[in-house]
Amino acid sequence: MEYQALHDRLTARLNALSKAPKFGEQKPIGAVLEENGVSRRDFMKWAAGVTTLLALPASFTPLVAEAAELTDRIPVVWLHMAECTGCSESLLRSDAPTIDSLIFDYISLEYHETVMAASGWQAEHNLEEAIKNYKGRYILMVEGGIPAGSSEFYLTVGPMGKHGAEHAREAAANAAAIFAIGTCSSFGGVQAAHPNPTNAQPLSKITNKPVINVPGCPPSEKNIVGNVLHYILFGTLPALDAYNRPKWAYGMRIHDLCERRGRFDAGEFVQEFGDEGAKKGYCLYKVGCKGPYTFNNCSRERFNQHTSWPVQAGHGCIGCSEPDFWDKMGPFEEPLAFKPFSSIDADATADKVGVALLTATAIGIAAHAAISAFKKSE
Repeated sequence: MEYQALHDRLTARLNALSKAPKFGEQKPIGAVLEENGVSRRDFMKWAAGVTTLLALPASFTPLVAEAAELTDRIPVVWLHMAECTGCSESLLRSDAPTIDSLIFDYISLEYHETVMAASGWQAEHNLEEAIKNYKGRYILMVEGGIPAGSSEFYLTVGPMGKHGAEHAREAAANAAAIFAIGTCSSFGGVQAAHPNPTNAQPLSKITNKPVINVPGCPPSEKNIVGNVLHYILFGTLPALDAYNRPKWAYGMRIHDLCERRGRFDAGEFVQEFGDEGAKKGYCLYKVGCKGPYTFNNCSRERFNQHTSWPVQAGHGCIGCSEPDFWDKMGPFEEPLAFKPFSSIDADATADKVGVALLTATAIGIAAHAAISAFKKSE
């Protein structure tokens, strides 16, 4: 009965949204997918995967598919702050576009510095018009850390010389939903690494409105598009963890679903890159993998059309979706082990991260690695 009530509510929302005007003159999404070699069957398989990703029952698959078909009803403003554009590249640079990237292309992007044709005064005008014309209706996505306070001038944008922080505040004030895309926008990222000369801050420190963090360096395309679809479906913010990350994407550790987890439990570890253990796919903990301390779904969703991810390719997780990872997770090719600092409790749920010292957990994991390896050698 609970799921039926939710199904009815989402159906009503999508019906109402379908009557709203389109933004832009895009072809129907079915035609766009067909032109790119994606069959209806493939599209529905993708929708089923996203349904599972969002922790919804399989019976909701048609609703997820319909939400994807209605992405042209929601205008999106995407701002670039201090960043490398890697988060946009996660979606846009593909020799064989995925359904996720095609869906993102189909979204009514009213402003995106990387992909729009306008520049200079025209670009500035487009941003101002989007904020004014779609007030209270657009989704704001921000990529990159933001120099703040007396350092705002380090990021000066456009012909009017506005600071990035000013752009972000103005856009956030009228947004229906706000997403910090990537670790730099979510937590400051490498821009905020010590000594943080530009005083780079996460988006949440620039606006007092609720911000949904979608960290990763970069986040997977599914985590970006999935959040858009969640908003279209529900019209509300998803359930969030202690760091305002959506639980459906960041509710479990990399370690929990890693294909090398069995090797960890069996005490089979790579001792140095290139050794026999590395060739056999042993656990990468002893060469620095931070998977036990990192909340993300990389081990399940992967990258590059679900082809691979860093651990599968042979390098440990560097913890890039965690706050202050650049300072606190390094050195990246050494185990965290006995390094004391206040961060996450790796054996906690995502609800409780940030409330305990990691030291005891790191020692416990290091001890397990040593004991299990010793037992294996007996």
